Amino acid sequence: MSVTLNDQDKTTLRTAAYGAVSLMAAAAGADSPHKAATQGSIALTSATGLVGHVLSEKKSSVGNLGGKSTAELADRVLPALTAAVQLLKKQAPEEADNFRATVLVAVDASTQAHKNQPSPAQTAMTHKITQALDAA
Repeated sequence: MSVTLNDQDKTTLRTAAYGAVSLMAAAAGADSPHKAATQGSIALTSATGLVGHVLSEKKSSVGNLGGKSTAELADRVLPALTAAVQLLKKQAPEEADNFRATVLVAVDASTQAHKNQPSPAQTAMTHKITQALDAA
């Protein structure tokens, strides 16, 4: 079955996935935020299926991932994670688990940037991301 997502759907998926990586980089704090962001983003490029195609589209938009604080970023990203899983469950049920697994691999890759052990802040952020994915 071929599924066609509209531009807004794709933006939601990209905002959620890349936003999760941004949250992990923010949680890395002074340790290695750039390494966390790089490793997480590289992991997202390994996605397959519909999710992989959406995340790898060139010249594609990602929602606003800026803000003055991690809290502002979380206010946008955590609901986007839930919305992305809900959207996929409705339009491409076979891709919902793929999206969840892809995001969690990227989150895990982000934590590996710091001596292969997540910081307490990254552990807490991983929990919040997982909760948002599971809320769908």
